Amino acid sequence: MTARAQSNSSPSHLAKLNDAPAVRERCGVVHRWVAEGRSPHFALDESRLGAVAANVADVTREAYPDLKIPYHSRWRHFSAGGIDRWGELVARSDADRFERARMAVDLATVSVLLDAGAGDRWRYRERASGLSFARSEGLAVASFDMFRAGALSADPARPWRVDSVALANIDAATLARHFQVDAENPIVGLDARSALLRRLGEALADRADLFAREGARPGNLVDHCRNVARNRRIPASKLLATLLDGLSSIWPSGLTVHGYPIGDAGRHPAVRTGDATDQIVPFHKLSQWLAYSLIEPLEAAGLAVERLHELTALAEYRNGGLLVDLGVIRPRAPIDPLLRHDVGSQLIVEWRALTVALMDPLVGLVREKLGLDSRFTMPQLLQGGTWSAGRKIARALRPPDGPPPIAVAADGTVF
Repeated sequence: MTARAQSNSSPSHLAKLNDAPAVRERCGVVHRWVAEGRSPHFALDESRLGAVAANVADVTREAYPDLKIPYHSRWRHFSAGGIDRWGELVARSDADRFERARMAVDLATVSVLLDAGAGDRWRYRERASGLSFARSEGLAVASFDMFRAGALSADPARPWRVDSVALANIDAATLARHFQVDAENPIVGLDARSALLRRLGEALADRADLFAREGARPGNLVDHCRNVARNRRIPASKLLATLLDGLSSIWPSGLTVHGYPIGDAGRHPAVRTGDATDQIVPFHKLSQWLAYSLIEPLEAAGLAVERLHELTALAEYRNGGLLVDLGVIRPRAPIDPLLRHDVGSQLIVEWRALTVALMDPLVGLVREKLGLDSRFTMPQLLQGGTWSAGRKIARALRPPDGPPPIAVAADGTVF
């Protein structure tokens, strides 16, 4: 059964999970459950949110003294080390604005899907600059170099693109070569990452309505969005729903509804619905990260992504770690930061849900401290912001590399 056929088999159930309101609503249910004192893992001290907001505001002012805060997106990482890699690449291209936007969506899609925790030991050394990068920046630069080398295109005449044919041939050895992985430089989830790219290729080929029948590529979403936009505007929630619909078949989730993979979600006893989605809490971390990362390419194609407040915070360890390290989320018992917990465990599901729920009030608190207006929304909070503040406090408390306060045993495709 194709992804499209599965999509049509149970729309009423999928509609409950495959959108941003479902993430916010069900994470809110878990938040209330913990606030009522029912959790064996965590307690809450929401009086500390003001201190968190002050910390985030300080970090934001330091990074953006003019308070012109860009979107939280993969594009920030592509310029790691102060190098405008994308600008240098497109300057060498004769593509028109729409093809450049398609190229940008191609690059961002693959890079975002590869942007799950790389582990503490992995590093990527950029040959052109001699700089070495770890974690998100390393994954961004490595994936950029792989894209620039033409490894994701089956057309030698058009190397700077991503297509389904090339993705079908990505194996662990290929990814290891481009990401400089060996026994001395291991990365988390190498096999799972390469399998994820192959499934992406299959999803592109299966969904001609979104990605085109010939030369199926992520960048063809630009044309789809231009066709469905009204007055050249598209709601953020619609963009996310399109991604969740088109790419849902790629996720290696053990959770399914009527045989359809749900993607990035977990189970928690606080969520009771009495139907097939009972206890399921969706997060869609990488899908929302991708939605944020496609805003700028779509803007380059003349489209505006509006109502950004509809998207949620990203349920990942920097945002969640900030809330633990600054005392809003309080473990009931000490947690060894070196002990890895399964991504599907109740403890991790609960931590991620609390992260999403508690980031919402921070938008207003930080906006007020910075003296900004309603144009400061979730992507600015994350960029300014909570992600950097989470990394900074982690390094101060657990030097030198600053691992999160709670470690997750993931396979490189979710967290």
